[in-house]
Amino acid sequence: MRSAMVKRSVVIAGHKTSVSLEEPFWAVMRQIAESEATTVSAILRRIEASRGNSNLSSATRVFALEHVRGRAGVQAAAAMPARAAALISPSGGNAP
Repeated sequence: MRSAMVKRSVVIAGHKTSVSLEEPFWAVMRQIAESEATTVSAILRRIEASRGNSNLSSATRVFALEHVRGRAGVQAAAAMPARAAALISPSGGNAP
């Protein structure tokens, strides 16, 4: 399945720029913004400030992916029985 690119404009540090993402990435960005009680633009400014050499669209995709992966990890850990969690912990279940 192929998703069309959606281009949005944003002002960052007083400069107008655009971000092109597939709609599923925009949906994740809206979910993140809602969960943090902020705006997508505010999150894009944070990404811009820390993106290094990658372009803003690519950095935004990575940010969204890391968020989804982190959320999936938390959900998996919460669903895991305590004994199984202890077996895979760095201490091997031998907590002091």
